[in-house]
Amino acid sequence: MIGNNLCCPLHVFTVHTCIPSERQIVVGICAMTKKSKSKPMTQILERLCKFDYIDMVIFPEEVILEEPVEKWPLCDCLISFHSKGFPLDKAVEYAKLRNPLLINDLNMQYFIQDRREVYRILQEEGIDLPRYAVLNRDPDNPEECNLVEGEDQVEVNGEVFHKPFVEKPVCAEDHNVYIYYPTSAGGGSQRLFRKIGSRSSVYSPESSVRKTGSYIYEEFMPTDGTDVKVYTVGPDYAHAEARKSPALDGKVERDSEGKEIRYPVMLTAMEKLVARKVCLAFKQTVCGFDLLRANGHSFVCDVNGFSFVKNSMKYYDDCAKVLGNMVMRELAPQLHIPWSIPMEAEDIPIVPTTSGTMMELRCVIAIIRHGDRTPKQKMKMEVRHPLFFELFEKYGGYKTGKLKLKKPKQLQEVLDIARLLLVELGQHTDCEIEEKKSKLEQLKTVLEMYGHFSGINRKVQLTYLRNGKPKASSEEEDSKKDGPSLLLVLKWGGELTPAGRVQAEELGRAFRCMYPGGQGDYAGFPGCGLLRLHSTYRHDLKIYASDEGRVQMTAAAFAKGLLALEGELTPILVQMVKSANMNGLLDSDSDSLTDCQQKVKARLHEIMQKDQDFTEEDYQKLAPTGSPSLVNSMKVIENPVKTCDKVYALIQSLTSQIRKRLEDPKSADLQLYHSETLELMLQRWSKLERDFRMKNGRYDISKIPDIYDCIKYDLQHNASLDLEDTRELFRLSRALADIVIPQEYGINRAEKLDIAQAYCVPLMKKIQLDLQRTHEDEAVNKLHPLYSRGVMSPGRHVRTRLYFTSESHVHSLLSIFRYGGLLNEEKDQQWKQAMDYLSAVTELNYMTQIVIMLYEDNNKDPSSEERFHVELHFSPGVKGCEDEETIPLGFGFRPASSENEDKKPNQGSLEDLSQDEPDQALQISDPINIQRRSPMIRNRKTGSMEVPDCSLCSGLFSASALGVSCSAPNLRDYVRTHHRFEGCSMVPSIYPLETLHNSLSLKQVDEFLNSVCESNSEVQAKTMKALSGLFASQSQISLYSPQQPLSSSGSEASLRPPSQPLWRKCNDFRGIISVLTCFHCTKCFSRG
Repeated sequence: MIGNNLCCPLHVFTVHTCIPSERQIVVGICAMTKKSKSKPMTQILERLCKFDYIDMVIFPEEVILEEPVEKWPLCDCLISFHSKGFPLDKAVEYAKLRNPLLINDLNMQYFIQDRREVYRILQEEGIDLPRYAVLNRDPDNPEECNLVEGEDQVEVNGEVFHKPFVEKPVCAEDHNVYIYYPTSAGGGSQRLFRKIGSRSSVYSPESSVRKTGSYIYEEFMPTDGTDVKVYTVGPDYAHAEARKSPALDGKVERDSEGKEIRYPVMLTAMEKLVARKVCLAFKQTVCGFDLLRANGHSFVCDVNGFSFVKNSMKYYDDCAKVLGNMVMRELAPQLHIPWSIPMEAEDIPIVPTTSGTMMELRCVIAIIRHGDRTPKQKMKMEVRHPLFFELFEKYGGYKTGKLKLKKPKQLQEVLDIARLLLVELGQHTDCEIEEKKSKLEQLKTVLEMYGHFSGINRKVQLTYLRNGKPKASSEEEDSKKDGPSLLLVLKWGGELTPAGRVQAEELGRAFRCMYPGGQGDYAGFPGCGLLRLHSTYRHDLKIYASDEGRVQMTAAAFAKGLLALEGELTPILVQMVKSANMNGLLDSDSDSLTDCQQKVKARLHEIMQKDQDFTEEDYQKLAPTGSPSLVNSMKVIENPVKTCDKVYALIQSLTSQIRKRLEDPKSADLQLYHSETLELMLQRWSKLERDFRMKNGRYDISKIPDIYDCIKYDLQHNASLDLEDTRELFRLSRALADIVIPQEYGINRAEKLDIAQAYCVPLMKKIQLDLQRTHEDEAVNKLHPLYSRGVMSPGRHVRTRLYFTSESHVHSLLSIFRYGGLLNEEKDQQWKQAMDYLSAVTELNYMTQIVIMLYEDNNKDPSSEERFHVELHFSPGVKGCEDEETIPLGFGFRPASSENEDKKPNQGSLEDLSQDEPDQALQISDPINIQRRSPMIRNRKTGSMEVPDCSLCSGLFSASALGVSCSAPNLRDYVRTHHRFEGCSMVPSIYPLETLHNSLSLKQVDEFLNSVCESNSEVQAKTMKALSGLFASQSQISLYSPQQPLSSSGSEASLRPPSQPLWRKCNDFRGIISVLTCFHCTKCFSRG
């Protein structure tokens, strides 16, 4: 009925009720046609018409715009709101003339159009909002304003905002909001705008703020890439929806009908109070506003005024009911209409139950090495000039004796000093500058590369030496000076390559399949289980990365693939990746070795300097664990010095070939991979040639990893040069590296464990806390059950913690699992097989993964050790250049454990609990072959255009032919969307995940981690420092505190495990968190 009437040509639109003899309440809709005849308005009016005493009148747009208010239709209640082109002044005049009941106050709508007024009102009401400052500019004199712009900050009216910060026009109708990123993350800005098609923002390289117009500058809030939009209908009703933040990649996710994908979420008690305050403060019954959930706190960042939820039948029902009752309550007594508010039973909360598989995925923890990178390069020089000491003091170097300079301003200061000293050396050859000219020139050349500083690809480290640098050889005896000096270490290179980005992004895509519903499709993307979890706040995701640029960019690229994002990595890095440069959590000071490591390196160098074939005694000394990968490499080498001679000769041959190419006119403009030139390639190899063979004729064994690094890079990315003997150089340097690299982390078991603890006990403790705190209490963001029809298993909440780091942490973490006493190889056959497999792995290459998965079996008694189930998985990362012959066979992903081989292979299945899309077990006879590159496929996003399939793997999981009952999704049917990447054809595949153990109890793992973390008091102190730093960085106190207090004392800094183990706790988990103690506040700890 109402649909036909809406098309009626009459100026006044009326819905007649079934009781025409009674006095009717007329509700007028005064808005632009686009709004008054929108689908949400139509749906709500249809429902309002069901009230017996309510008639609806829609004011035609031509009447609103052209007629005086005296000729507007009469009404008892007015729903009127401003939008583009709407004459708000006339609406205010009409309200004064007729005095109807106003659903939304009209005068307050003037304030809503000015962001300055919105923020003022929010502040007056005590509503939390981001820290901000207003910059008012006179349009006639835009230069006269209180703005001071720096490279990575702005100062507005004396208030400093460091990048990233947000710049909003003061006019709320202007949606051109900019977010500016720091140079350390790549700089530039994200430009937001009103949705145009499928875009809501675009990345720009422009880093300078706008110079005309008035703006609000505010602190950027890290929301993990999701915004919450809240819609009130009166002070006691609020509907909230999550959507992807437009600042993330600017791509609007739409469903099959072209509508933006949003999911309802549940508001916390504190957020409901905020919704009530906003509704009352702005006097807008129907009101939309934006919430940012960041660091465990909720902030209002925008108030939009009148707005409806789109495409939610439940909301339409609720909204009409609330508005109808509100109108009747206010006007029925005045008009003597017999009406009373109907009493309705409370909605029964829907509690989702598990069906199908009883093992529920609760937590995924992954430690991942960064992706493919350019060769790392390093130069050391001793400096004594006063300018260097002044710089050291300026940035607080004397506090710790060490200083790391990465910011563009800092690197510019180092460059300025180098330039100044070189000028002085050029003018006065007898001046007292002790720094070597050649070293200063190299320092200057490297810092001048690229023409700009980004902080991602270069850094300078300064270390205070009280008595100067110890002499490296007898030749330096005479040049040795007394007194203090600084050791300057310049590091460059090591940037993530385009291939590395593809590797990380594709692995992120594949990781989705680990989550429930991983085979489904979501807005054209596979892995809908994970994406839906994340959109609905049931996925508690945090991504940490060390402070190295390649690691951070790997984390951002992985997040891009995991969450189906698009665009540049900088916005993703700033919003999704948390820097974990927290005193050793993921970073390690490679220039300061432990005593044990110093001794190990000395022994290693001694053994590798023998000019004779390896003896049986050498095998015992160098490979006491009997690792097949080590033994095989020693057999290839035979005589270490002779092999080093061959390697040195091959490097000389290589540099000679490159020089000849440079002399060839045809090679003048030759561009190598990732914009490298032949000159730069020659510099790389010439430096290795100089450094590898020392003046005394001995070889510097520490350069072997660098040689292997360079030849591996050139074989993969610069093979088109077709240089001679590169394969032989690769073979020999790899054999040497396969000994030197792993054995630098300890030769025997005790040393490996000792060195590993020095590196990664803080990370182990953090992993332990991640596993302990995997629980669901009322504070956790949950999906609203009444709105969740069609959403798979609405009750599930999965915690994901991803740690991106470098090789040292991955080696160390694996050593702890291998040699720390987790299980006894002699008593556990599966663990023995896992250890044999790890011993055969020669290299922990780029994208190596160690994955820990925690499951809960809801069928088991809450006090049983079998309630929680832990699995440990591993992949050695990217496949090497010549790995076909030497691939160690694993045992598949999640093979049947010995105790339930006779049972159905259903334990801990990744199947979705709601059985929307049951996963198929993989056929044993047809294993996934992850190593092969996929052929060209037709890309459904690009129509007929064919693009290379950049997938690194046809699946994330291994299904070994040795017999596996794998419950992982069948990834042969895993259809991906693809993008055109630079270097796509040169991207090697990644090894699948292999299960090391799939039947560990949480008690076993927890006790193991306890014993490892508490065995060394010095390491314990380091752990305390690292984790307290990590939680201190969560600057906001969480509002999502559990109902029970965490600790009697908020200042207590305890790292003790729970007084009762997790597996003995009650079913609802609330007791677990109550015994964990935060370092700085009792509330933030549960969010880590």
